[in-house]
Amino acid sequence: MKNLNKELEVILNYNFKDNNLLKQSLIHKSFDNQNNNEKLEFLGDRVLGLIISKKLIEIYPNESEGIIDKKFSNLVNKKICSNIGKKINIRKFIFLGPSHKFLERSADRIISDCLEAIIGAIYLDGGIKSAEKFVLSFWKNYLDNSVLPLIDAKTQLQEHSLKVFKVLPKYTFYKKTGPQHKPIFKTDVQIPNSKKVIGIGTSKKNAQQNAANKLLRSLKIL
Repeated sequence: MKNLNKELEVILNYNFKDNNLLKQSLIHKSFDNQNNNEKLEFLGDRVLGLIISKKLIEIYPNESEGIIDKKFSNLVNKKICSNIGKKINIRKFIFLGPSHKFLERSADRIISDCLEAIIGAIYLDGGIKSAEKFVLSFWKNYLDNSVLPLIDAKTQLQEHSLKVFKVLPKYTFYKKTGPQHKPIFKTDVQIPNSKKVIGIGTSKKNAQQNAANKLLRSLKIL
């Protein structure tokens, strides 16, 4: 157990003053329903959010809150935490009860929660600077590549219309054609001072996206 803790500390690049905090961060509730890592995970999730949001504001000082929020969501989600946890082979160190040892479908969530619990443990053990050093080190590649994901056309048109005109785009279902198994939907969309644009798709949603995309292009926003 002691050797495993030392091995993990080397991987984490952090030496705990209180080794009990590290141990607790690794205990899943299936192993011990009372003394487990749930509270540390709760804390670590908040510490991670604080560190990443602060760093994003430093990296992107001129971006809007909406864009930074989208970048933030992509950096603190369970998938990213799970990927980082897998990279450092965190599952090797987790204490699991018999019912979870071979339950593959829950592995990603368990790994993600454990990584957040470790962040919480580092914060309690060494303070915000130690937690920040850990997070920025392991999230570096994700932060470096934190380009804004493509915003779908409908959302982009909505943001534009609300910002400029303070109203939502108006979509009107036009018609449905084609066979039952392969229908074609037509929808038009309009915002103030624009013409109506018709979109086509295999569903109402796809037709709206197509219409929004065409209108954005006609307005030279895309």
